This record gives sequence, structure tokens and C-alpha cells, in this order.
Amino acid sequence: MLATPGALPPPALQEKFGFEVKQDGQRAMIYLPGNGNVSLRARSGAEITAAYPELAALGSALDRPAVLDGEIVAFDNQGRSDFELLQSRMGLTGSPAKAARMAQRVPAHLVLFDIVFLDARTITKLPYSERREVLEGLGLTGSHWSTPAFVTGHGTQALDMTKTAGLEGLVAKRLKSIYEPGARSRAWIKIRHVRTLDVIVGGWVPGRGRLTGLPGALLVGEHGEHGEHGLRYAGSVGTGWSDTERATLAELLHTATIDHCPFTEVPPVAGARWVLPRIVGEVRYATRTRAGRLRQPSWHRLRPDLTPDDIP
Repeated sequence: MLATPGALPPPALQEKFGFEVKQDGQRAMIYLPGNGNVSLRARSGAEITAAYPELAALGSALDRPAVLDGEIVAFDNQGRSDFELLQSRMGLTGSPAKAARMAQRVPAHLVLFDIVFLDARTITKLPYSERREVLEGLGLTGSHWSTPAFVTGHGTQALDMTKTAGLEGLVAKRLKSIYEPGARSRAWIKIRHVRTLDVIVGGWVPGRGRLTGLPGALLVGEHGEHGEHGLRYAGSVGTGWSDTERATLAELLHTATIDHCPFTEVPPVAGARWVLPRIVGEVRYATRTRAGRLRQPSWHRLRPDLTPDDIP
């Protein structure tokens, strides 16, 4: 069951929802046959158990057959889930020795938030609040897994707290909702904190098909940090435009064409075209990578009221 992006439910309706911290990791279904074994499967259905050897002990933590739902995360030094850290753990199913070494360097943690099967019974038709009661009753808390509590109502306060703590956001789940396998449901709403940034366009990648001659992606940058000169590459933005905005950007890009890269380091982007770094825009994004790249950026608007010198 997948959540739908959206906004926080209005205060008058928040008592009908449970609120969980949104984790930034790898979604997994956890199969516990009750005989000491455990099997982890990704959203695609791929078997990923071998990539996370530290989670093998979960099999002996429950002596009843169960299927659980959760998120595998890696925590940074402030206790926040960090997808970039977890990426070093993903895809190691074919290399048990490397997976074991990486488990020491970047330990994984399994955050459990739902249960769909217990003993000989499928419980997807139970409401969310009752499923959570069943899950919490199993007492699954260990060094590499936990069952964090959820908050009923008080969504506005919970969202404020996650923002203060530097977390990604919340997932609001309707208390009376059933579990809908494979569905992206409005009963689960993911609310991300939106970050915005003024950026300078330094290049673009042409679109294909009906977008021939129009930008398929913009390559954006920022001023260097700590007095460094030049334009530091911040990432590629490929969504967020209307057709009108895309056409306007195309005109600006074509008139600003240059034959050399304006970034301090040439971005590893095939087919890039370069422009004078004078077009300013505002983007939305989720977080940053350790290298300073924007994660999940989308175009918000042109900023004709700003010049590159106006950006801090």
C-alpha cells in the first residue's frame, strides 16, 4: 500500500488520522514464518534479505507467522534517516561478504509500521488503528528494528516538530482505513516539508519527441561557498513547468547560448548545452545529498526580479 502526496488534513479532521514520521529509506515487506527465518522483499518484489544481514535476527524475535510492512533506513549522526547513507547498502544481495562489511560501517534499521498477516489470518480488512494495536502488541523492538508509536490527531503540531528536527515530514493515515495491497491510496497521505532555493541556470538538456527544441532538464547552480568564486553545480531539474513556462525558458536559453561550461566542475550529464549564468529561478526540493546536490528538485518559477548577484 502506497501513500499519496498531499497536504495535511485540516484541523477539524485530524482526529480521524494517525500521524507517523515519514522515513527516507527502502520500503520492504517482511515475511516471518515463525521458525527463526526472515525474508525481506522490496516494492518490486525482489528478494533483498542478503543485503541486510543485521536484520536476520528478527526471525527469532517472533515465534508466530507474520507479514509486516516497514522501511529500512540508515540513520545519520543526529538520528535522522539518510537515504544517501542507505544507498551504500542497497544492491548487495549478490555479495554476502561485502554486505556484512557494510553492515558494520553503515548499520541498517527497520522501522515497522504495519502488519497484514498474523498466525493463519490475513488482517488487511482490519482498520489501521486496530492493525497498529496488533503490531505494537508483538513487542518488536531490538537493536536493528523498532515499532515507533504514531500520534492520533495533533497533526499540525507533529508536522512542526518534524520540521524543527530536520525530518522529511509525516504520513497521515486514516484510522478506519483498511490495508489496500498494491494501491496508492488517499487513505494514506504523505506530507513533505517543502524547501525552496533560488538558483542560477548554467545549462540544459534538450527534450525529445514533442519536446524537441525545448528543455527536458535544466542544470542549475549556486555561488560557491566560503568566498569561493564560480558557479557550483547543484543538480538537474526536469519537472515542474507548464507548456508556456517551458516555451519561455527555451527562448531565454537559446539567446544565452555559450560554448563552454560555466560551472566550476563540469556536471556528469550527457548532451548538456551551456548558457550564460544569468537566468535565475526558484526550485522546490526535498533534501540535499552529502555532495550538496538537490534531491527531488522541481521547477517553481522564473525570478526575473533577481539577478545572479542578488542570490546570497
